[in-house]
Amino acid sequence: MPTYTESESKEWARENMRGVCNVVMPSFSQDMKKLNEPAIRHDVRRIKELGFWGSLAVSECGTTVDEYIRFMEIVKDEGGEDFHLVVHANFDAADDVVRVGQAGADAGASLLLLSYPQTFYPRTEQDVYDYSTKIMDAVPLATVLFSVDHWNFGRLHPGQLSPQLVGRLADHPRAVALKCEGGTGNGAHTDMLRLCSDRLLISDPREATAPGFVQWFGMQWMGTSNFQFFGDAVPRYFDLMHQDRWDEAMEIWWRIQPARAARLAFSQSYSGAHYIHRVGWKYMEWLNGFNGGSLRSPAMRLSDGAMRRIAEGALKAGIIDELPSSDLTEFYLGRNPE
Repeated sequence: MPTYTESESKEWARENMRGVCNVVMPSFSQDMKKLNEPAIRHDVRRIKELGFWGSLAVSECGTTVDEYIRFMEIVKDEGGEDFHLVVHANFDAADDVVRVGQAGADAGASLLLLSYPQTFYPRTEQDVYDYSTKIMDAVPLATVLFSVDHWNFGRLHPGQLSPQLVGRLADHPRAVALKCEGGTGNGAHTDMLRLCSDRLLISDPREATAPGFVQWFGMQWMGTSNFQFFGDAVPRYFDLMHQDRWDEAMEIWWRIQPARAARLAFSQSYSGAHYIHRVGWKYMEWLNGFNGGSLRSPAMRLSDGAMRRIAEGALKAGIIDELPSSDLTEFYLGRNPE
């Protein structure tokens, strides 16, 4: 169970949510029939080596509810007491979300990232409020609200979650942060900060924005995304920014620009899908010593050319020393085949 009570959630977040939170994805056996526990543990050890605060255990990779619960247990067990596990509340039914959230709390998770089912089609902002508070009432974890275009809530507000709705949700004792990706430019962040920063930590997971948001409003926690593609660069420069060592921080920030540009170009190739290319993310982290391997369907396919461009960006950024083979067989096998 968490180390804080419901009423202590916001205070706990202010004191403890400091750093960069990446993501960890499951790995499977070669026949895709079961979780590959050694591979998952390998990835968690690598995440800790790179200096991340903790990880979101991604639920959009083809695991069943039972498998996802086991996946969380493995991640937390390998991560240890100083590793913050974030539960991904993205399942088809609210009952499953509650079950997973409660299991995550039992396993020692620190946070819940609130998400919405594919079949959730709210007619009003009150519908979104009711679903969100239902989950927060039932799951004993501090909760990160999440505004992103994937939800298809633009008919309710251009920012997906309106500042007024977020302000209402921010009053919930378990609401502690906002992962703010809805809308364009920095207007959403400005409005959320203006209305909610007394109750929520506002975070932009698009790491290229970190210099401004750390400088302007002291963003103390950044998550969640596949920052491990950049090795230890993101947690290092984030920490240096908070130490006011800006010359060193910005040298790192600029150095990884070729990889950042390659990653952005790749993400733009599937932006209309409202779905994240998790297998592509697995390839990006595989370049940096992670297990690799494919994910269960439905999952987007890799193309040799796109992955070559990703690898070339990593090489130019100094993340890898040489290009891997253009043949993806080694990636699909993974570093811990089972």
